[in-house]
Amino acid sequence: MAPPWCLCWALLPALALALLGLAAAAGPRQTPALELAEELAEELWSAGLPGDLPELEPECRSLLAAFAEGSAALTGCLGRRARPVRLCQGCHGHYRRLLAQYDSIARAVGNSSESHNCAKSILTSDRLQIVVTLSEFFNETWEAANCANCLKNSSEGLSNSTEEFLDLFNKSLTCFEHNLQGQVTDLSPNNYTEVCKNCNETYTRLNDLYNHLQRMNRQGGESAHSAHLCIDVEDAMNITRKLWSRTFNCSLPCSDTVPVIAVSSFILFLPIVFYLSSFLHSKQKKRILILPKRIQSNANLVNIQEKYS
Repeated sequence: MAPPWCLCWALLPALALALLGLAAAAGPRQTPALELAEELAEELWSAGLPGDLPELEPECRSLLAAFAEGSAALTGCLGRRARPVRLCQGCHGHYRRLLAQYDSIARAVGNSSESHNCAKSILTSDRLQIVVTLSEFFNETWEAANCANCLKNSSEGLSNSTEEFLDLFNKSLTCFEHNLQGQVTDLSPNNYTEVCKNCNETYTRLNDLYNHLQRMNRQGGESAHSAHLCIDVEDAMNITRKLWSRTFNCSLPCSDTVPVIAVSSFILFLPIVFYLSSFLHSKQKKRILILPKRIQSNANLVNIQEKYS
């Protein structure tokens, strides 16, 4: 039979885990129980227990808790700004902080020489690798949204072109709303002539700026998503175009009308020019062929006149 002190030593890990579970279930009010559980866990750790137990050093636990809070904040931000899409505008601060927290975990080293560093313990100590999976998900989402095209190089705020576009976007929506309020009592719901007339200038500027940003992005982009602007700008433009063309049934005069008419007219007259040139060319050949016969007949006439003279 084992001595009583051995039995107590064997029950210490179970007691520590029970206290930790009790403290977690009780919530933040049970701070004494939580402190007792942490002290007991530290005593077990310093007593020479195996180093591969699923326990983190205080420094590593703090880094993991910060990453968990940052992930929750970014997830909430993405969910709240899903429709209409405002991810890049409202969540770039959360994303930047989460990147810094993940980098802190990847570079951190635990204080204890007998334990693994924080990066290995948190990132690669199990098959699931929750922290790595979460980080990859957020990075892929941010890249797919092309938020870098909306932000400054340091990602600390929106770029000047994005702010200009969003300002025109808000002005367009304000113009739509203002003119709708002015004609709702006088006109039928399907007649939006006032909207089309009064908001044409603002919408044209917005549309031209969007096309300019698209051209600039295609010229300078080399990534797989270079053909797209950031999702905030694209969604805002899609909303405005649907309102303009489908809801209000407005249209813009095409700026390429003159070149299209010129090219079409040129192609239309090509057959006429071809047949006319062919006709004139064939007529000229006939003249060249007939000319020697006339010369020969004139020569015969001269000979006959000389003979009878």
